Amino acid sequence: MFRGYDAASPTRRQVEVAWAAHGLSAVVVEEDRGTGRLTAVTRHHLNRRVTATTEFRLTGPAAGSALLRTSADPTGRKVLGTLNNCSGGTTPWGTTLHGEENFNQYFANGSRPTDTRYGIGTGATERKWERFDRRFDIAQEPNEVHRFGYVVEFDPYDPASTPRKHTALGRFKHEAATVRLTDDGRPVVYTGDDERFDYFYKFVGSKRMRHGTSRSAREHNLSLLDEGTLYVAKLTGDSPATDIDGSGKLPGDGEFDGGGSWIPLATATAGGAVSHVEGMTAEEVFVFTRLAGDKVGATKMDRPEDIQPSPHTGKVYVALTNNSNRGKTGYAPADEANPRNANKHGHILELTERHSRPESLTFGWSLFLVAGDPADSSTYFAGFPKDRVSPISCPDNVAFDPHGNLWISTDGNQLGSHDGLFGVATRGDRRGELKQFLTVPTGAETCGPIVQDRRVLVAVQHPGEVDGASVEKPASTWPDGPGKIVRPAVVAVWRADGCDIGI
Repeated sequence: MFRGYDAASPTRRQVEVAWAAHGLSAVVVEEDRGTGRLTAVTRHHLNRRVTATTEFRLTGPAAGSALLRTSADPTGRKVLGTLNNCSGGTTPWGTTLHGEENFNQYFANGSRPTDTRYGIGTGATERKWERFDRRFDIAQEPNEVHRFGYVVEFDPYDPASTPRKHTALGRFKHEAATVRLTDDGRPVVYTGDDERFDYFYKFVGSKRMRHGTSRSAREHNLSLLDEGTLYVAKLTGDSPATDIDGSGKLPGDGEFDGGGSWIPLATATAGGAVSHVEGMTAEEVFVFTRLAGDKVGATKMDRPEDIQPSPHTGKVYVALTNNSNRGKTGYAPADEANPRNANKHGHILELTERHSRPESLTFGWSLFLVAGDPADSSTYFAGFPKDRVSPISCPDNVAFDPHGNLWISTDGNQLGSHDGLFGVATRGDRRGELKQFLTVPTGAETCGPIVQDRRVLVAVQHPGEVDGASVEKPASTWPDGPGKIVRPAVVAVWRADGCDIGI
């Protein structure tokens, strides 16, 4: 981002610019109805930027606990900034959710077992922020790191509102967060921990959504994610263990599938919180959620990323991006839900909640897609002929279009090509027919797709992020071209003939 940047000795000014570059933006856009083009409306009163130094409110059962108190915030209820936001989601009550993902990289001098479990290094960080703000040095502020790794809720319609970090949804590397309502109006939130051998979760709220946009309704709905029960997934396969050899070969029944249950970790109420994990308090469960998952024997997955329920069928799709350590000495071997050792390309799991109710405590599951080159015998595309599908590697974010097709964005393609966006049918004769829709520039991640009838939006993250690249020697100059500095951007795509996309 800076010419002549010295990674070993960044200046205060460079670090302050980096703080401003982290965070979230709300931008109002206008649509050109003739083409689908979107144009930002500058100076709109709803436009807003929050950064690494914006005040956020900690809410839910861990807010105010001793684990979240610091010298700058003895209340344990407010924190500056949000870091490393990945994808997110929208809520039925009109707010947006954003996952704090790789927050561990910003904190120096970790020394506790909890630091190790969350990937905190023992020495200096690559960015050296701890030189300019003591809160990034665990040796000086041991609890500051406990205030990151949450789902953030942002109200785009109130630029004066304070964004919230919801401790009731647990603390880990949240890739995204997706909400589905129960029949009686309670929120269910699915979220994955983007780490090798970590878990995926759901939160079932206890309060019902109020309809309308009155101040009282909006304030009530902003508290929906503070009370309820947090669960972690435990899966079992239905094939003999001898059928799962780590090669990805289908078991004798012709499908990787089985059942599972949601294991309760803790319940938050207006009067307090109760732990369901022996040896951990409720506050510890919500702050050290990974350790709670370890204790109850949750299923170790191949990097759970985005999780999306289908608005048409209620089936839930879990993107698992890859796991190069699966099956290595000292690591968990392949199992039916993660059937390939040294899993380079990832897979997508299809989960069916009992009675199709999101609050159910048991489910069935099967692998919908096992990614890679279709010529590879270990790949699988829901039974669709593999000579009629596109190659795909490292599924990351997923979304549905109005027709019920699943769209998959990738990150870290291991097939020697760039990442991209893919669409696949989930029902009918074309179930499993995967087609590539677009490709992003070198070094970029395809993120956060939104697929409408006649427009596709996709975020192009960190283009040109290639080993050895710098401002002086860029790997890409996208989107502005030669002589310009590479930048991330949001891209809108539409059909020239104005017809629907995805059919």
